[in-house]
Amino acid sequence: MDAKRAEKISKALADPNRLTILKEIKKSKDCLYCVDLNNTINLAQPSIAHHLKLLIDCELVTSDKEGRHVRYYMNSKLLDDYIGFLQELKV
Repeated sequence: MDAKRAEKISKALADPNRLTILKEIKKSKDCLYCVDLNNTINLAQPSIAHHLKLLIDCELVTSDKEGRHVRYYMNSKLLDDYIGFLQELKV
């Protein structure tokens, strides 16, 4: 992983709402629907959509449209790569 990509991920993870979204996706074990996020996070739908877009842009979250609903998945491989990048910084 290069420093630019790590920076983009770090910025995405700097917001507590985006961390909460990632935790909710992880709790679901497979995928999470946008409707489920609206029920668990105390934010308006446009705010949730904004946070999801940032997570998708840095590729921490992927999405899949199913009819009128969208499923969200965590990109565990990228998260592992990011953690590895940070561990390489340790002395």
